Amino acid sequence: MTIPLYSPGLHKLVTLEVQQEEKLISSESFIAFSEDLILKYNLETVGINTHDFENNSFTIAICLKESHICIHTWPEFKQLTLDVYLCNYLQDNTEKVKEITAAYISYFDAKVLKDFEINR
Repeated sequence: MTIPLYSPGLHKLVTLEVQQEEKLISSESFIAFSEDLILKYNLETVGINTHDFENNSFTIAICLKESHICIHTWPEFKQLTLDVYLCNYLQDNTEKVKEITAAYISYFDAKVLKDFEINR
């Protein structure tokens, strides 16, 4: 039996500690930053779903033609979880996933608490 060489893509899951509370409560700023990244990396947005909670935290799912970017914030704990996955259908997007995740870590000026990579 031959094992196929195709890899569906890299999926990064990180938990970050963020001291700047305004970045954990501003869904609009996160979306604007994300839209810039999406343009920079030539990705295609299918849809964006946002929910702002009563405590000013937010959850956002950005559905991409290539897959997704999702975030959940907890300002009361100074944390967020971020999920970045791009499929490798037409090209290997491994480095894009790593660069996009690094850009978010920089945007939030965050300390990485957990960092998981899943090669799907």
